[in-house]
Amino acid sequence: MASKIIVTGAVDGAFPAILEKIAKLHSKNSFSLAIILGDFFASPDIASEEDAANISALINGKIDVPLPTYFILGRHPLPASVIEKLENSDDELCPNLYFLGKRSTTKTSEGIRIVNLGGSLDPTITAGLSKEKYLPFHTEDDAKSLRGANSADILITTHWPSDIRKGSKIVLPDTIETPKGEQCAADLCAALRPRYHFSTSSDAFYEREPFFHLPTEKDPETRPITRFISLASTNNSSKQKSLYAFSIDPTASAPITLPVGTTASPFTTSQKRQRLPPQNDSYSRFSNTHQNGDHHRPYKRRRNDHHHRPPIPGPQDCFLCLSNPTIKTHLIASIANDTYLTIAKGPLTTPTTFPSLPFPTHLLIIPLEHTPTLAAISAPEDRAHTYKEMQRYRRALHNFLIARCGDKMGAVAWEISRTGGVHTHWQFMPVPADLAKKGLVEAAFKVEAENEKYPTSFRAKDVGDGVVEKGADFFRVWIWVPKAEEVVDGRSPHAEDAAAEEDEEGQEKGEQKCLVLPINADFRFDLQFGRRVMAKLLGLEGRMSWRDCGQSDEEEGKEAEAFKEAFKRFDWALEE
Repeated sequence: MASKIIVTGAVDGAFPAILEKIAKLHSKNSFSLAIILGDFFASPDIASEEDAANISALINGKIDVPLPTYFILGRHPLPASVIEKLENSDDELCPNLYFLGKRSTTKTSEGIRIVNLGGSLDPTITAGLSKEKYLPFHTEDDAKSLRGANSADILITTHWPSDIRKGSKIVLPDTIETPKGEQCAADLCAALRPRYHFSTSSDAFYEREPFFHLPTEKDPETRPITRFISLASTNNSSKQKSLYAFSIDPTASAPITLPVGTTASPFTTSQKRQRLPPQNDSYSRFSNTHQNGDHHRPYKRRRNDHHHRPPIPGPQDCFLCLSNPTIKTHLIASIANDTYLTIAKGPLTTPTTFPSLPFPTHLLIIPLEHTPTLAAISAPEDRAHTYKEMQRYRRALHNFLIARCGDKMGAVAWEISRTGGVHTHWQFMPVPADLAKKGLVEAAFKVEAENEKYPTSFRAKDVGDGVVEKGADFFRVWIWVPKAEEVVDGRSPHAEDAAAEEDEEGQEKGEQKCLVLPINADFRFDLQFGRRVMAKLLGLEGRMSWRDCGQSDEEEGKEAEAFKEAFKRFDWALEE
């Protein structure tokens, strides 16, 4: 069913009049929701006593907001009183008025997915996601992280996307210059392919011709269409259009025939295939290989070995950091606030390994912060939230396995935590539940460690985020199986609700055991240890090294899309 939506340009503090105007229009049109672009409040630098009084009246419910209304982070900081209220009200400033934040994915009660990138690009931050929710600046990684939404009905960006006027015949008035665009906004639009992309400029209205995106292998007959619309500020002196109303049905398919005047996308979507970089294997994006390729004989570190090692890469060169321009974004399955989920490059399992899982299920759960260990994340709150999100992804994958495989499949996840590492992560892989229940998975890890003559041995314990180990290095493995009582007739009795039941503090389904192997500083630990154990256990010795499992970007993308589609209803990050 189509929903009517009204959108306005920046109101710059004149919200009492604008909300009154929206109320009058709403009484005649019955809009489902309203969106206010740009700055909702006057800049704190020029705000008057009247502005402060209006804000107080709004917060205290003395100004009526007639329908669900969303506002974004514009170019100016939010007033202190607004921030204080938002921090204590789950981003609801007053009844019916909601703050979309700096970067967010929101699904309305009508099923409309809104993706928002607020603020301006901060050129001084070259890597990482911005931490300050209310400052009007975003990073390249903020924009990249939103690609995890996979799609959008409505995309909102404070700034225009770069090259949006490319291929357009619609001209702006001579007195108005084209607003400076942001490449990250263009890349986000190209990735999400929204039905509508809204932005704002102070004194110009611009509605570009609709443009189509190239079809994908998954849907070769469809060319999604985007309409880009930029609204002028509501108080603009040239009386440019500042209100826009439209209808949208989130369940409707893309049109078979293109509307008259539709152009090709102004954004460059083709990317040349890149060869794997000649990185030292220990710095591989997936940490699956030795530095010297020797999988059989660990050796003691030479005293001056550090003189022969290349410098540890920073975020711009790390193949686990979203700030790296060469990261394989087509493998990314989901992005949350502080972590993301991706399919491993050269995965051990394939679409034929497990009949009930016709796609690669060798996955990585990765913190967005460039850190060698979880314990090395300095801010306790950030460390705790990162660990919770990683565990939440693991629980979601367990729910996913229960729903698809019943009691037939368990799972193994492992981690190498080294203070001299590059970017910590967990590797996750399904395993036949019988192997785990019979103790064969646990035995495989212990026997391999003994065969390699590791000077330490596994012990049953969990170390949480690793802080309790006080800087000591370790290898950790979780072995999980579903409980019989949670499965009926080979499937979870609540499979359809598995995703909905999951929350940040969700309870673990099934049973698990955690084993920890201390790593001595003077002993060379095999970075492929976990993969090698699983390869032998599953009879996949021919895929022991990820370099022997190469695929084209096209093949990887097709398999990644199959997994993302299957995992979608378990992906809690889509609703965050």
